[in-house]
Amino acid sequence: MDLLIATRNRGKFAEIAEALVPLRMTLRGAFEFPEVPDCPEEGTSYEENAVRKALHYGEATGLPTLADDSGIEVAALGGGPGVLSARYGGAGLGDEDRTRKLLEAMGDVPDGGRQAKYVAVVALSSRGRIVGTYRGEAAGILLREFRGTGGFGYDPIFYYPDLHLTFAQMLPAVKRQVSHRGRALALAASALRGDPELLS
Repeated sequence: MDLLIATRNRGKFAEIAEALVPLRMTLRGAFEFPEVPDCPEEGTSYEENAVRKALHYGEATGLPTLADDSGIEVAALGGGPGVLSARYGGAGLGDEDRTRKLLEAMGDVPDGGRQAKYVAVVALSSRGRIVGTYRGEAAGILLREFRGTGGFGYDPIFYYPDLHLTFAQMLPAVKRQVSHRGRALALAASALRGDPELLS
């Protein structure tokens, strides 16, 4: 069975694909369908955005679809940027620029107040309906400088105390075990293994 991964971000696609290898499905990315317009992420929650994307790309392609939405929530910023993480700092910025903007915003925050968490929600759609949503979280601390070259988004400054590494320093297989997206995808994969007819 084909399963569409509703992202044009090839780094995110690779991360999701690695997590879903045991399902033995043919995974396709939204980048294979350039004619399909992007889905506006205008929801007020990760769940709402993930559901919107799953339904949007599923309807446009006719394929069962997995979509996710994620963000970073910083305690010192009142939980921000949260659902706006991918657009933090304004339009047109890349991952590195957004991360530097976040570091600037956190410049005066002492080491003891730099707690943050990543949150991800995965939604599965089939035949125009949502068949499941799955949430994962990972708690960490924001550093003052970049460490590591892997991952994407805010990974180079997101320090995971249990492993003494940033997400950008972890091997992909290790990150998948502890990350917000990895945990949400594990729940989705478990649901698909437990009910092979879920997407039919």
